Amino acid sequence: MPFSPLKFRFNRRIAAVALHDVVMAALSFEAALALRYWVAGEPYPLLREPLDTLVFSAICAVVFQFTGLYRGIWHYASLRDLAAIMRSAALALLIFIPLLFWMNHLQDYPRSVVVIQFVLLCILLAGPRLLYRAWKDGSLVAALSRTADRRVPVLLIGSGPEADAFIRQMQRDRQSAYRAVGILDEKESRLGRDVRGVRVMGRLDELAELVNRFRPEDRPRRAILADTKLSGPELAQFVDSAGKLGITVARLPRLTDFRRHGSGPAAGPRIELRPVDVEDLLGRPQQALDRAAVDRLVRGRRVLITGAGGTIGSELTRQVAALEPAAIALFEQSEHALYQIDLEMAERFGELPRQAMLGDVRDADRVDAVFGAFRPDIVLHAAAYKHVPLTEGNIAEAVRTNVMGTKVISEAVARHGVAVMVLISTDKAVNPTNVMGASKRVAEMVAQALDVCGAKNTGPGQPHIVVVRFGNVLGSSGSVVPLFQRQLAQGGPLTVTHPDVTRFFMTTREAVELILQAAAMPSETLRSTGKIFVLDMGEPVRIQDLARQMIQLAGLKPDVDVKIVFTGLRPGEKLYEEVLHRAEALQPTPQPGLLLAAPRMVDAAELIAALDRLMAFAARCDEAGVLATLKELVPEFQHAPHGQDKLGQDKLDLGQGQSEADRLPAV
Repeated sequence: MPFSPLKFRFNRRIAAVALHDVVMAALSFEAALALRYWVAGEPYPLLREPLDTLVFSAICAVVFQFTGLYRGIWHYASLRDLAAIMRSAALALLIFIPLLFWMNHLQDYPRSVVVIQFVLLCILLAGPRLLYRAWKDGSLVAALSRTADRRVPVLLIGSGPEADAFIRQMQRDRQSAYRAVGILDEKESRLGRDVRGVRVMGRLDELAELVNRFRPEDRPRRAILADTKLSGPELAQFVDSAGKLGITVARLPRLTDFRRHGSGPAAGPRIELRPVDVEDLLGRPQQALDRAAVDRLVRGRRVLITGAGGTIGSELTRQVAALEPAAIALFEQSEHALYQIDLEMAERFGELPRQAMLGDVRDADRVDAVFGAFRPDIVLHAAAYKHVPLTEGNIAEAVRTNVMGTKVISEAVARHGVAVMVLISTDKAVNPTNVMGASKRVAEMVAQALDVCGAKNTGPGQPHIVVVRFGNVLGSSGSVVPLFQRQLAQGGPLTVTHPDVTRFFMTTREAVELILQAAAMPSETLRSTGKIFVLDMGEPVRIQDLARQMIQLAGLKPDVDVKIVFTGLRPGEKLYEEVLHRAEALQPTPQPGLLLAAPRMVDAAELIAALDRLMAFAARCDEAGVLATLKELVPEFQHAPHGQDKLGQDKLDLGQGQSEADRLPAV
């Protein structure tokens, strides 16, 4: 064995297999004698020599335990298991025959019985295993695969079908690059058992202890994830532990992604490892979505998406297109971004009627023309300027796009009888310290006001306005992940603004799924108060930890192979983000992952007057006037043009300043 014996763990399934094997051993002894005497024409009563049967069964129990025969998982039985059975049966007989000679000089035990007993024992032990495998897989082809030499020692994480397929392929292919030397699994029933001769050694948190048990030549150099159900925190912790041991981590594709190669019954899947993505580390269990409600919302309706070429906008486009709308309109300011997403739609959804429309959400005439030509039923408003340092350097433009653009789109929605509008907001709108966050908070107010006004006017054609607030999405154009990837490709260092800076993260796919789920919520139960949907972002992630994990995923050591450099907070940045203001109380919704924040409302007339002043200042590029008006609209806005002070401003005092709820009467 390549490692020392594992500590004993009682396992009911192993006990059942052991009982089966011992019973089969006793049966083989009796059947061999009966068959030998029957061929000779002599009667042989059952249990004629009960002591001999008992002794042989006891010897088999010890030998089978010693050789590990009980540990094989029947679902993955193969020729390797058959070879182990033959070795175990031969060893048991080699011990039993001399002992029986010492006991009774082989009285009433013909010599030919040894051969008969060996054959019967192998059949009785191997038959049920191979039949069980054939029943599970529908064929004996997989069970009868041959083994092959292997090279790079690897650990498999998970003992399910993916692990079995990987081991089988590595054993078949003499040119394979890997050889599995052990398996880690969290299932108690699998611990101490074998998959095609590869031991399930222990749990993930026992990695360091188990690796030290290998001989140097068998010490694993890579861990391969074959378990698709590991949570993000579990996987992140494992990657960190593996990195400290110098073990790189890769992931197997799902079984449905395996590509067939060759021909004939022996052909198997070509297994290509892929790197572990950061999304894997931060991922959370998939929420059970009400897909029927989302399907009812989109199917057969005309959907317009602003900012369709951005990270969120393009994913919205993909998911909406898959739901078979009547038509889709892609509204985008960037010609290149619009070309890219339109080309993708042409390749993937060529039959879907679509229109690619260039334009600026701030241009009321262009927006009105687009709405008039396309006549949307649903508008998903994702267009915004979101990069904090850039908006700090271009204050007027950020406000014009984020505030005026939302106002123009909202007015067009009300004017053209759109049924549903969704505004994509951000956690930076809560207690903002930057222009981007403050402008998005004002955009929320605009949408809230329209929603409340629509709710008061109960006549037909009033739009249902949905505001969805969430944090960073992994891999977006302004996120740290692409930055870290570029810096890693250049050999480092990785730049982090502050050792303690944290952010909420969510995958783009998950965020868009929940955005559509929020839009599909029944308007009669959630409307009339201008409430804001808040996506459950889980726990915030320290950016320094994210940088270290990405270095480890690249097979390198943080602070040794690649340095991490702290550069200081950038203009407008906070050490941490929030998803709720102190005046907002969270309420649950029927959909897991979606929460509802109680509104902070402002007087409609005062909001309109303040917006007029804000737009006038922005049109004149009067940054002082813009900032003063933002402060008036969002009293908790504490502008930090140089980033929060390391010592005094890392935690904003939420008691300073009044919120809109405290200062202005509700609509």
